[in-house]
Amino acid sequence: MTAAARLLDDVCHLTAQSLNRLETSEHFRVVKMLGEGSYGKVVLAVHNQSASASVCPGSPMALKFFPRATTSLCSFLREYNLSLRFCTHPSLSRALGIAYLTPSHYVFAQQAGLFGDLYDFIVPEAGVEEDRCQRVVSQLSGALSHLHSLGFVHRDVKPENVFLCDAACRWVKLGDFGMAKARGTKVPEVWYRSPYCTPEAETARGDGDGAGERSEPEEKKRGPRVWASVEPSVDSWALGVLTYAMLTGAHPWPQTSSDCGAYLKYLHWFRTAKSPEEELDLWAEPQHQGPDGTPADFGAKEQPSVAPQFARFTPLGRAFFRLLLNPGPADRGRPEDALGYLGGAWVPVGERERLEERRKKSRGGGGGGAVNEVKLKDGRGLR
Repeated sequence: MTAAARLLDDVCHLTAQSLNRLETSEHFRVVKMLGEGSYGKVVLAVHNQSASASVCPGSPMALKFFPRATTSLCSFLREYNLSLRFCTHPSLSRALGIAYLTPSHYVFAQQAGLFGDLYDFIVPEAGVEEDRCQRVVSQLSGALSHLHSLGFVHRDVKPENVFLCDAACRWVKLGDFGMAKARGTKVPEVWYRSPYCTPEAETARGDGDGAGERSEPEEKKRGPRVWASVEPSVDSWALGVLTYAMLTGAHPWPQTSSDCGAYLKYLHWFRTAKSPEEELDLWAEPQHQGPDGTPADFGAKEQPSVAPQFARFTPLGRAFFRLLLNPGPADRGRPEDALGYLGGAWVPVGERERLEERRKKSRGGGGGGAVNEVKLKDGRGLR
């Protein structure tokens, strides 16, 4: 356990002894609901008056409510103190030093993403602009690297947990640390039907949904649970899937499993193609390009060997995905490694123009955020 993880345990113990009971309406004016899910709810509020040095009267903030009936005090305090004490990176959402309890909820205040979350900006089957996507990847890579350097793993990187401070994604913040754990912590492995679920989790497939305790008959029927060590590689995988969703408005496969055809095609390509470095070969002589910006021999030489869902990307883009979406967790690239793939084109000109046309049509028709087909933990997801 790192020094930061030990300190987190200590400050949680101290905070538990000083948690005040307050009435929200006496100290805050609630402006609107920002989100609601199984964890509780988040509202945008304005603080009336405060003795806290971190906020001023009239400051907008997000209040996160956790039902006391379904939330342990320990888990609440860990999320609050992790956000307050250790999320000092500009692209991590930080708590504001206000935590209290009501008769029905635990509550803490955090910085508000006034432009919503990334989920609402991703156009179905069209994604977001590539430069906007690369800005998000750059910031998330830094945020995750900061967490990992302190010995913590986020474990829930997805569009709903990336909050926007402006519409152009020049400043985003990764939030929601309810799933975060110290690196090396042993947890029950859980497999769920989502592309964000890592390949190594399939060892626990058929072990139920992983929620709550199993009864004794269930324990005997299914056998002992699979336990896994929390490692930063799960955040790398999620960052890769999130980037694909941003660029395309879709997921690369419905689920990460050995019986999913789209994922199996990717595995075949991954195992038979060159390594990302060899495939990229930045020092190679420039190839002749077709009118859409792809190599002139792209269809004849490269496309058949590439998994269909990744053939739409440039060699640089494919190398980026193969870095983070490595099926072997020990060989998976780190978020900071992804920074070396920024700046160049990930999507050829022709494909970029096609996606932009789809975005224009979607916006003109009133299209909004991504469609709800693949169910994630809070019921939202991309196709």
